[in-house]
Amino acid sequence: MTETKIKEEMEKMEYEPLLPIEKKLIGWSLILGVVLLVVLVWVSYTFFPAGH
Repeated sequence: MTETKIKEEMEKMEYEPLLPIEKKLIGWSLILGVVLLVVLVWVSYTFFPAGH
């Protein structure tokens, strides 16, 4: 019963596009995630070469 209420409330909501600042935050988060992943791989290969 709770799922049906949630579904009904979601259907009543109006569409709200993302604000420009929200788009920037999403972009910066993705960029930061990729950069940190590259740093993690570099640290792994540099300081722990035995596993590779």
